[in-house]
Amino acid sequence: MSKKFKVFSLNISPEKGTEKVPVESVEVSSAGFKDDAHSGNWHRQISLLDQESVVEFAERSGIAIKPGDFGENITTEGIDITILLPGLLISGPDGLRLEVTQVGKECHGDDCTIYQKVGKCIMPKRGVFCRVISPGHLHRGDILELTETE
Repeated sequence: MSKKFKVFSLNISPEKGTEKVPVESVEVSSAGFKDDAHSGNWHRQISLLDQESVVEFAERSGIAIKPGDFGENITTEGIDITILLPGLLISGPDGLRLEVTQVGKECHGDDCTIYQKVGKCIMPKRGVFCRVISPGHLHRGDILELTETE
């Protein structure tokens, strides 16, 4: 199995539980995105969410939502995010390799900016989390590829 998809947006923030700000490119170290609060020695170094889910949520909720508002590091385009399951690998440019480690997470509730606005969040069901296997660099518009485990 091999599936290619696009980096629609790259997003970082200095604090957890907040909206992330889009950036053009980012250095991905062995701990995650440089200058992002979720970097560290754990299994949720980088989070992904698909743009298609963001648009659908915005249309249903009636509020303007942009990439990074759910706290995701990578907003993807062109892949059904539900096929990103733990154990699968994502390869990118510059030797970048990520391993999918978790699908969904507990919502921050009242400490979450989107939850405060809407009363719900999509990360508990649609968010995908990864750890870095091999560092590299990412740019908005880069192509990533989902592959089987090694």
